[in-house]
Amino acid sequence: QVQLVESGGGLVQPGGSLRLSCAASGSIRRINTMAWYRQAPGKERELVAAISSGGSANYTDSVKGLFTISRDNAKNTVYLQMNSLRPEDTAVYYCNLKQAFISYWGQGTQVTVSS
Repeated sequence: QVQLVESGGGLVQPGGSLRLSCAASGSIRRINTMAWYRQAPGKERELVAAISSGGSANYTDSVKGLFTISRDNAKNTVYLQMNSLRPEDTAVYYCNLKQAFISYWGQGTQVTVSS
């Protein structure tokens, strides 16, 4: 089993920054992909960014150049640095880990961008 624990969400003004963290524990395989998804009220959950265990990253178009995903394989932790936040970035952000065709989810952390 795999457990994911997110932290770092909160309330921030437009233009501000936040850094999300997600620590994975349990039966972590060497080859996996970690990702951040988000779900805004009334909308479907969407992929924000993903990063492989080798460090290859991809982003949804709306956050390219604004958000940066990174990971520390020694700590089994993935980060999402979010800069220049906009009200439309308001959502619950979920950490995800995929390995051996199984997907694991964190409990989510709320990010609210508002003045």
